[in-house]
Amino acid sequence: MLRAIAIFAALAVLTGAAFAHHGWGSYDAAKAVTVAGPVLTSKFENPHATVTIRGSDKVWTVTLAPTSRMTSRGATAEIVAVGKSVSAYGYPSTVEKDEMRAERITVDGKTYEMR
Repeated sequence: MLRAIAIFAALAVLTGAAFAHHGWGSYDAAKAVTVAGPVLTSKFENPHATVTIRGSDKVWTVTLAPTSRMTSRGATAEIVAVGKSVSAYGYPSTVEKDEMRAERITVDGKTYEMR
């Protein structure tokens, strides 16, 4: 009985995580955008790191890669810290106005792949 409860609890956690994660189908890969400017906010947490960047036209919410991928590629929390000047290339959301998914970011002349 205890084993059944443990299995049920594990499945509940995994299922919840799957439902919380969004798919990439809500981003328009046919309309690539580049947003450049200072980082206003930075959340270096899972499931994806997120920054807001003051672009030339508006403030964008930029969804980055999972923190483990970013760290393994050298894009640590300090790289996307508030105040850093960042250029993000990616695809705008078809659902959320002013949001994009970054394919790559450039900080201090160095480019980091997000995918």
